[in-house]
Amino acid sequence: MPKPDSDLAHQTLKDPYLFDFLTIKKNVDERSIENQLTKHITQFLLELGTGFAFIGRQYKIEVGEKDFYIDLLFYHTKLRCYVVVELKAKGFKPEYAGKLSFYLSAIDDKLKTESDNPTIGIVLCQEKNKIEAEYALRGISQPIGIAEYQLSRAIPDEIRSDLPTIEEIEKELAASIYKNNSRIE
Repeated sequence: MPKPDSDLAHQTLKDPYLFDFLTIKKNVDERSIENQLTKHITQFLLELGTGFAFIGRQYKIEVGEKDFYIDLLFYHTKLRCYVVVELKAKGFKPEYAGKLSFYLSAIDDKLKTESDNPTIGIVLCQEKNKIEAEYALRGISQPIGIAEYQLSRAIPDEIRSDLPTIEEIEKELAASIYKNNSRIE
């Protein structure tokens, strides 16, 4: 991206992202992560930062008479561009950059207008090797970033999924208050 947009993109995107609002174990599949992120879309948007607008999940795009599905698609209002997020439940692999590059080209061709900047791609993975990431992106001219995400470190993984969610606690608390108010009357 040309300056000053490239500077704004670097300031907007971060590494790592903290997904402490998710109620999943560390060893989980990509679909479960995606389900949890979209279930808690408000918290996810807050973690991404200002300017992100959620377009959709498993966003269908047709290329060469085949259907492809983008994990998460956003539009960034300040950068004036689409943002494709590819979720990975494990560590980064170089082939992810090629897949993301394909998605960026498709979005630029199918959705981007003349007033939009080039689409940005982000691979969100549990871990990355910086040297592998540099080699994977070296020959790619599209704006692609690789960022790690972290699940909460405050609660051990082995008990995290057994704990109630905030919604479950609120529901139980509301039921308890209602029950106690019924006894008083």
